[in-house]
Amino acid sequence: MRRLTATLGAVGVGVINTAMSTHRSDVALQPGAQAPDFSLEGSDNRTYRLKDLRGQPVVIAWFPKAFTGG
Repeated sequence: MRRLTATLGAVGVGVINTAMSTHRSDVALQPGAQAPDFSLEGSDNRTYRLKDLRGQPVVIAWFPKAFTGG
């Protein structure tokens, strides 16, 4: 369960980084819109792509102060 939580947290960070990236055109997502494909390295050193999870429920969690010590 911890590995899944860490992986989903990493996915959340990737979504934020992708959305805030200046080298790509901005994409305005609407509620219910399909998320653009992205990939992230998980805490288990595996690379996860959103498109590889197609058809499965995906929960994206973002913890901005997690593991910061304060």
